[in-house]
Amino acid sequence: MSMTDPVADMLTRVRNASSAKHARVDVPASKLKREIARVLAETRFIDNFAFIEDDKQGVLRLYLRYDSDNKSLIQGIKRISRPGLRQYSGNADVPRVRRGLGIAIVSTSRGVMTDREARKAGVGGEILCSVW
Repeated sequence: MSMTDPVADMLTRVRNASSAKHARVDVPASKLKREIARVLAETRFIDNFAFIEDDKQGVLRLYLRYDSDNKSLIQGIKRISRPGLRQYSGNADVPRVRRGLGIAIVSTSRGVMTDREARKAGVGGEILCSVW
């Protein structure tokens, strides 16, 4: 079965797993999803991730992170650019999420990075999603 928006599927799986208090979630892997997971791990929204080989495309296993009150650190995760309506921004127009409390994940010519890193590097790109 082909999927129209695999990144939105990944974000929905993470959103559902964190609201259900799961320790981990498995997602079909791709290079873009692996980079999104890397950014989420670097910004400490998730604990870690692992790529598991199988006979097909592989599986990304994301280990979700919770605080001492068992509340998920991912309060919200939203897809911005989608296949039907791509959202691009220049280096001066990269959005801030929740006045800097969240992150926007941006796909640039220098790779996938957060909105802060894109502003610092002076590059724009496709706004993939926002996390807070």
